[in-house]
Amino acid sequence: MTLPNIITLFRILLVPVFVGALLYYHRSYRAGEPVDAYWMIALGSFVTASVSDALDGFIARRFNMRSHLGSILDPLADKALLVSALVVLGWIDTDLAQLPLWFVVLVLGRDLFLVIGSVVLQIYVSDFKVKPHWVGKVSTALMMVSVSMVLLKFDSTWVDPVVYLGGGFTLASFAVYLTRGLQALSGSDASAPPRR
Repeated sequence: MTLPNIITLFRILLVPVFVGALLYYHRSYRAGEPVDAYWMIALGSFVTASVSDALDGFIARRFNMRSHLGSILDPLADKALLVSALVVLGWIDTDLAQLPLWFVVLVLGRDLFLVIGSVVLQIYVSDFKVKPHWVGKVSTALMMVSVSMVLLKFDSTWVDPVVYLGGGFTLASFAVYLTRGLQALSGSDASAPPRR
């Protein structure tokens, strides 16, 4: 249990705190008495989780603390935070800008495809390894920026361009990973004709 993995576990534990604070803020807003403390907790937990993501990566690289467990936990923590933020901010009705439903569905659909595709490739392509692409990294960064802007109470006129840009890069990353997956399958034994 290395220090980066402890930080990552802490980041995972922040996800229910973040979601709970947003839901309580939503409920207080609907009741006509918005409690800003809930909004501050949601914002603080999201910022803390985002900063700790960079911190655990830096420590793992700088002090050679990379581990197999960390390679699993780190992307899991990232996805848990982002997906929960997109779903909740696409649903709640508050003074925060609401993320459009198409954006939430697009991101969730892409991520579901990646999970199913990874499982299929692990079964049929023995030496397949998932390698991040810069398009996917830009897509994730734009999602983080759009969520941050919503939590900081930016107006939708500022949030919308970032959301549309993020949607475009999400589609592009879907195309990249789909192409990679099909190429890996076509070169595997699974695509070879059955032996007689």
